[in-house]
Amino acid sequence: MSSKATSPGAVITTRELRRTFKSRRGPVEAVAGVTLEVNGGEIFGFLGPNGAGKTTTLRMLATLLPPTSGEATVVGQDLLRNPAGVRDRIGYVGQLGGADPEVTGRAELVFEGRLYGMSHAAASKRSQELVEALELQLCADRKIKTYSGGQRRRLDMGLGLVHSPELLFLDEPTSGLDPQSRARMWEEVRKLRDLGTTIFLTTHYLEEADALCDRLAIIDHGRIVVEGTPDALKREVAGDVVTLGVEGLGQAVLELVSNQPFVREATLDGGLVRLYVDRGETAAPALLRLLDGSGMVVSTLAMSRPSLDDVFLRQTGRSLRESEQAA
Repeated sequence: MSSKATSPGAVITTRELRRTFKSRRGPVEAVAGVTLEVNGGEIFGFLGPNGAGKTTTLRMLATLLPPTSGEATVVGQDLLRNPAGVRDRIGYVGQLGGADPEVTGRAELVFEGRLYGMSHAAASKRSQELVEALELQLCADRKIKTYSGGQRRRLDMGLGLVHSPELLFLDEPTSGLDPQSRARMWEEVRKLRDLGTTIFLTTHYLEEADALCDRLAIIDHGRIVVEGTPDALKREVAGDVVTLGVEGLGQAVLELVSNQPFVREATLDGGLVRLYVDRGETAAPALLRLLDGSGMVVSTLAMSRPSLDDVFLRQTGRSLRESEQAA
């Protein structure tokens, strides 16, 4: 098996990692050759719609699912040759969690510590540290079934941190949480990063990836389509974004505006025409005059700075927000 040089600070290195599932209609390639590096001490995000291959990749890296092919090194251990060594050094928090609803959060933390070989005294001490760090004091001694969604997710994170792992995998950590609980979870993730833990998280929330991730990769149909810091990716979509609502007139409007000197790029997505322009404040009035002179009526006009959704749209030809709404 060929090898790839690993950067000194790399905690995860993969090369052409693939996973194929069997189905009645034949093989389905859920992950189609992922090559990436995650550096120590960073929050690295996998952004993409449901079914893009995010969770499958994460489960392979966490040793929960064997790769069909490819190779990976995780926290200095060969994923295929030494999965036990990987498991000793990582924490994993799945989408659904695994806590017993009939026991208390504190008891579950102690039990998890014992599973990692700690003495009862050491596990009890560690559980108290996590209760305080994750601010679970008010619910630690209640049954988990009484927890709010935010409390349960913070407990799930605690269970993944009991053995002080070098690397923590978080699969959709804020899915289903209300905005306040989501913001609270973001604070906890940042604290972990600041204390030196490397975070690898999956998300389909654009705002979450933008707010949390030091670097991210956008994945679609099992392939990484672009990778970089959120700011760098957005800078590639230069200028401003003008979005025109043009139901029934999309193609005609697209052809009319594409040739204008102030339009860098124009795309049609359903009933919306998206234009990438140098200066939105001067382009918008010019566009309205142009369309009015051609007898075309625009139902809506919006102007914004480029977002990660614009990056996703440019790379895949469709909007991530609309992909999620259709799912």
